[in-house]
Amino acid sequence: MAKKKEKTKKPAYKIHKIYKVEGDKIVDKNRTCPKCGQGVFMARHKDRWHCGKCGYTEFIKSE
Repeated sequence: MAKKKEKTKKPAYKIHKIYKVEGDKIVDKNRTCPKCGQGVFMARHKDRWHCGKCGYTEFIKSE
């Protein structure tokens, strides 16, 4: 009989990388996606902002 594959554990979601505390308020570090709405964050790349859920991309203008 074939051996069972062991499930690999995914690393815990690092919530401290998404939010920061300023005084009494909690502030988002990343931008939210305008298509997906509140709660879906966009990733910051070298030349663009990108949403991993819907694929929306905003390019950063270089000066």
